[in-house]
Amino acid sequence: MQEEYMFWRLALHFISDLDFRIVQLGEGEKELWLEKMENKQLQVIRLLRYDLDWSSWMERDIENTAANGERIRQRLAKKQLGILNIYVSSYPPVDDYEYRLESPFQLPERSKTEVTSMIMAPALYEIETAKLNRLFSAPFHIPADVHIEPEEIEDLKQKTLMGAVKKEKEEQAVFRAAKPVFTYAFIVIQVLMFLLLEWRGGSTNTSTLIQYGAKFNPLILEGEWWRFFTPMVLHIGVVHLLMNTLALFYLGAAVERIFGNVRFLLIYIFAGFSGTLASFTFSDSLSAGASGAIFGCFGALLYFGCIYKELFFRTIGMNIIVVLGINLVLGFVLPGIDNAGHIGGIIGGFLAAAIVHLPKKKKPRYQLLAFISAVLLIGSFLWYGFSDHSRVVDEQSLLIAAGEYIQAEEYEKVIELLEGPAQSDDASANILFQLAYAEIQSGKIAQAKEHFQSVIDQDDQFHEAYYNLALIYLNENKVTEAKDLVNKAIELKSDEELYTNLLEQIREYEAGN
Repeated sequence: MQEEYMFWRLALHFISDLDFRIVQLGEGEKELWLEKMENKQLQVIRLLRYDLDWSSWMERDIENTAANGERIRQRLAKKQLGILNIYVSSYPPVDDYEYRLESPFQLPERSKTEVTSMIMAPALYEIETAKLNRLFSAPFHIPADVHIEPEEIEDLKQKTLMGAVKKEKEEQAVFRAAKPVFTYAFIVIQVLMFLLLEWRGGSTNTSTLIQYGAKFNPLILEGEWWRFFTPMVLHIGVVHLLMNTLALFYLGAAVERIFGNVRFLLIYIFAGFSGTLASFTFSDSLSAGASGAIFGCFGALLYFGCIYKELFFRTIGMNIIVVLGINLVLGFVLPGIDNAGHIGGIIGGFLAAAIVHLPKKKKPRYQLLAFISAVLLIGSFLWYGFSDHSRVVDEQSLLIAAGEYIQAEEYEKVIELLEGPAQSDDASANILFQLAYAEIQSGKIAQAKEHFQSVIDQDDQFHEAYYNLALIYLNENKVTEAKDLVNKAIELKSDEELYTNLLEQIREYEAGN
């Protein structure tokens, strides 16, 4: 009974004090395999209650243990695996055995599994206990001559097994805080929005994307702040939608199950906002998609890993890190990927998770620090983006926005949008032309005349500028100047009917006078 008691006392020590988990309980409850893969040196413990006789049997058993360990290592794709193999026996082997335990055993032929063996027998108790305590931080002690009753062994066994079950249930409960309600809701919303975009002009149509809320820096600068949020439900093309929907289905569900419904909602929205804000600050391209929010789920899971480090790396940790690393590398290598939005989403998701923290847990100092960090980060990005418009807006974006306003006949907005860029020394002919056209429509003829002339001075092949300037001169009864300008326009583009018609009108006017 002494050895039976020691077997379960050791098992309880490894499970309760050192956080090992039961992998397998052998038939007859004489063999127990435990694991803790986050350990650096010894990841697996094998306990065997067996009265040793000859050391040759022990040698064969150690070889079998190493072979089993190697299969475990290969299945888990571990670089190295350390096994502590403990025999609980009434006596050590009757023949020489010490040399078999002097160093860890390793199978030949590229095996990367090491087996460290020891014998817990009353005669060796002090020596082996000292060795065990050198291997692990939590000390183990049990009197070798203690009197044991049968019911004590049964109580100890039940305490050990129930403790293992309780620990497993507690770990499983961490991943079951809530059902992924909002995850599925966001999937439905983004699919419906995709169908709406396709119906209204196409999800790859720039005008349609702008109309329905894509991230578009010129309009954000004009005060359309809601564009920091709406891009997370819009997608550009069916492949983009399918990839993000699949990612949201797995990552979003995992985050919502861990953090709960309301916390997930806050994390997802804040991460989406952070991703769009980072994209606004560091990328002047039009963009849309749930990628920022989805990368925020990566950030939330990384925060979970900081709080439950061992559980994280034992379950989803390495998969999350590998997938995240691949996506970030692809974002830097492949063109057309908004990596600024992805990184902003990761940071936002991490900070949001730190602010709301995990269910039934509070860390006020960390939460306050995360909140202050989030405020400072958002404030810095907003200041950087809005303090100098030239940092976040390119010419193409300005022309697209101006075209949208012109199509809607909102000419004052065109003027407001382009006046600043037109005053810079490197203002392009296209910017000046769009501004001049809007000024004509708004009745600001003098300014339009000046800007059309600037277009011609900058680009003497810009036939539209000659034509529009000719219209202004004709309206001022400067027929000769108008005729010269329209002739120049026809010279540059002879097949344009508007130009030839205007020339005919000028000739008829001259003939009538």
